[in-house]
Amino acid sequence: MIKFLKTGRGLNFSASAFLRLKTFIMKINNFYLLIFALFVSYISCKKQSDIPELKERKGILGQAVEWKDTKIKVSNLIKDLSAYPQDIKKRTQLLGIYVNEARVTGDPYYYQASNILADQILVMDPKNFEAKVLKSSVSMSMHQFEDGKKIAEEAMSLNQNNAYIFGMLVDANVELGNYNKAIEYSERMQSLRPSLESYARASYLREIYGDYDGAIKVMNLAVNAGRPGSESAEWARITLGDLYLNIGQPDSAKLIYQTVLQLRPSMVNGHIGLAKVEKIKGNFDSSIQHVEDAIRIQSEANFVSMLAELYRLKGDLAKSKEINKEVLDLLLENEKVNTKDGLKHNGNRELAYSYLANGDLKKSLELAKIDLALRPDNIDANELVAWIYYGMNNPEMALTFSKKSLATGSKNPNYLYKSYLIRKAAGETLRTEELLKMDEIKPYVDPSYKS
Repeated sequence: MIKFLKTGRGLNFSASAFLRLKTFIMKINNFYLLIFALFVSYISCKKQSDIPELKERKGILGQAVEWKDTKIKVSNLIKDLSAYPQDIKKRTQLLGIYVNEARVTGDPYYYQASNILADQILVMDPKNFEAKVLKSSVSMSMHQFEDGKKIAEEAMSLNQNNAYIFGMLVDANVELGNYNKAIEYSERMQSLRPSLESYARASYLREIYGDYDGAIKVMNLAVNAGRPGSESAEWARITLGDLYLNIGQPDSAKLIYQTVLQLRPSMVNGHIGLAKVEKIKGNFDSSIQHVEDAIRIQSEANFVSMLAELYRLKGDLAKSKEINKEVLDLLLENEKVNTKDGLKHNGNRELAYSYLANGDLKKSLELAKIDLALRPDNIDANELVAWIYYGMNNPEMALTFSKKSLATGSKNPNYLYKSYLIRKAAGETLRTEELLKMDEIKPYVDPSYKS
């Protein structure tokens, strides 16, 4: 029985009664804390048991040499995780496989699946380096560049001797237009581990700054550092082909793309590379065939958009319009789906291009400006806004953004040619050497910009 003492200030506990009451309350609190802990543990285990499944690859992608081993490994990992969901190491291995599947297949499912796995790991281990690195990669793939950069910086604070995380920081800063910072991280990455991944990033930065000779030299190092036929090595080889295409050597590019398809028939961008070669040469029927070959392997919106543009160049405007409308509808539907999930895709740039292809320049500009606001110094974002203003017969505004798109000294022939058209429309007087340069690059400018 609790006794009270009468004081001048009202009722008060005796010392012994207070201690007994305090002990009683602590026991109650401990009981409820135990119940709460058990509940949290139950929910946590339940969430960890929700393991995203591996989807079957379709068509020729399912014939890739690594696919059989991938399926066996994933099956074993899911089996083990079902029995012991707290195994962080195996969950991280599964996350790495799903991030790679997203890259190989282009299936958006794997970005969400990877994000789920990364979050599960970080709930169990908030400072897990591998999970943060891979989560950064997923954010970048979903065009959430600022988030990707932030997560990569968190990972770097945990381990400053890992080359891969510096690769993520290169990518994030390139996309955000922080090119000088990207160079710093690229040099750090190369010093830690000269590899296909570090060479490829160094090559791209050279390309951004207009050094095509240097870009080709370093991309050759990337190709030679990879295992022939692997996805990463053939991706580097395709990029090498693109560089040759941009310096006006389509035949060299064609040989490279053909080599890619010999070594890895499922490499969809090999077909797209051949399509670009035929497009530049004006062989639109042949280009269409290559794009259709690519779409049969992997149907992506940008591939289908390229098909629509080829039909426009061929003169089949009705077919082109029909395809462009289908692409826009698909992109809008995908954005709705992505909004429902935990990681939202930033599709402003893709939608801006699609609205542009559909003739809705006002909506295209609106979305392109949203993209630009997120990364005001990115040369590609500035180039898109410039081109839309040019299409709206506003060369003065186009000129402002066009100059920003060439701020790094880029020698991309399409950017240079579009800048020439904008400057001409704005009434600028071009020097003789500039006009001669246009005559030099015009044969290998994308025909879409010359018609």
